[in-house]
Amino acid sequence: MKAFKIIIIALILCVACSEETLEVKPVNQYLSENFYSTNEQVYAALIAAYDPIGWSMAFGQWVSPVMFGEIRSDNANAGGDPSDNDQPAWQELDDFRETNTNTLLQPIYRKHYIGVFRANLVILQTELATPEVERYKAEAKFLRAYYHFELFRHFGPLPVVTELLTPDDINLERSTMTEMMTAITDDLKAAIDVLPTTLSDVEVGRASRGTAQALLGKVYLYWADLDGDDPAKFDLAAQYLQEVVNSGQYALVDDFSTLFDYGTKNPIESVLEIQHTNLWPGDWGWFEGIEANGILQLCGIRGLCSGHPEYAAGWGFMLPTQDLNDHFLPDDQYRRDVAIVSIPELTQEVADAGAADCGVVVDITQVNPQDHTGFWQQKFSNYKAYNGNNVNGGDPNLTKDANTYAIRYADVLLMLAEALHRGSGSDGNALTYIDMVRERAAGPGDNTGSFKTGQTIMTEQNWTLLDLIWYERRAELAGEGDRWYDLVRSGRATSDLFSGDPIRSGNLDPQKVWIPVALEETSVAHQISTYPENELFQ
Repeated sequence: MKAFKIIIIALILCVACSEETLEVKPVNQYLSENFYSTNEQVYAALIAAYDPIGWSMAFGQWVSPVMFGEIRSDNANAGGDPSDNDQPAWQELDDFRETNTNTLLQPIYRKHYIGVFRANLVILQTELATPEVERYKAEAKFLRAYYHFELFRHFGPLPVVTELLTPDDINLERSTMTEMMTAITDDLKAAIDVLPTTLSDVEVGRASRGTAQALLGKVYLYWADLDGDDPAKFDLAAQYLQEVVNSGQYALVDDFSTLFDYGTKNPIESVLEIQHTNLWPGDWGWFEGIEANGILQLCGIRGLCSGHPEYAAGWGFMLPTQDLNDHFLPDDQYRRDVAIVSIPELTQEVADAGAADCGVVVDITQVNPQDHTGFWQQKFSNYKAYNGNNVNGGDPNLTKDANTYAIRYADVLLMLAEALHRGSGSDGNALTYIDMVRERAAGPGDNTGSFKTGQTIMTEQNWTLLDLIWYERRAELAGEGDRWYDLVRSGRATSDLFSGDPIRSGNLDPQKVWIPVALEETSVAHQISTYPENELFQ
């Protein structure tokens, strides 16, 4: 394997200090050497390790994996203001013209390696062996796996960090895919052995056994796909996803639309949900991480009139494509209507509300004409109800606290169906799980006998079972950030997806679907990435 030198975190804080200068009395009561000595202190460190998951903005850039997974794919365009240069880093990623100087690369990278570092502190810095600390360490292993997996989904194989680094540890080689996936799966298996099955009301948002099993199943699914469609790994994915189903801890909510209503948090369908809060003041100068969900304002409807009964205007990013709108079959308009809204639909909503101050419902002169197709996403709706949400001050645009689903139970069912079909499982069982999702997609209530089953759709569309699975994943998870990652892992991230967009289809290189590591990282070690390298995917 070719050496890839890289710096993980800025570790060298002082390079020319005298020993006398360094020998000062600490101004705080605790140092790293004596902090991790009680259950309460280790718990505080664990909460700090959870923190980066919730950063929708970090180091001055929007870093949401939802934005990345949608804009990078055929589901959405970047959007923004009419200049087509609003948030240029996102515009570059949207058009597949990013280089290693793109300003988003370093914040995405740092966010997740900071999470790895904080998880390692919990795992390695304490000698306590209480039951509480054993659970905290298990949660930290879950988090370390999560952060490493997110790094992989963005950058491909990167260095696995399971030790606390020193200022000398600036030259690290990329791990291979096998090394990285093995480390991730080992952490999750260790966590599963300790994590509780259920969580109390005050523990909601933390990792449970089912959370770790679901993520482990997802990791094996990716690994199997990228490792030559390995049936044994698909079977492992099915094993852990089946355990989530068998646990009885999760269920599909009856009405799909309520998952995205104002105020909905941690429903029974939520397996892994990123928690956001309005209690920390939103501040544009706080560059480590915004605690609220900035995507609501960022992806709200640009140019929307003030008289809309539910929505406030936003900044117009993550605009759904015509291709996504056309993806939904005629019997699947309920899911489409939850994910996407159009100008005629907005106009009708305003008319129904009798709003007098909406002569122009949407001022499209404010919208990016290159990216706008007449649609906006609405799973992250910028509800007017968020007005006044900045209870402790700060910018109201940065204190909207809707949570983000990272894994829903519907996702578990569809991943399980895929793993069964692509491994050695039963296609009949796979169709059963798909039909559970399809029945709910037909609308609230019991649709037994009235919805089109997966088998019927396959017959009507002349689809294979895998075609059906790909359809269902895109329809069910539209606007939630999984699309690009699904395309990459399955080898479907090709220019054919963008046949109606000459810029994107012309720029996409299927051999360079992962983003590069930022120049400011690699230049420290005086070597710039020449990624991808085939030997890393071993």
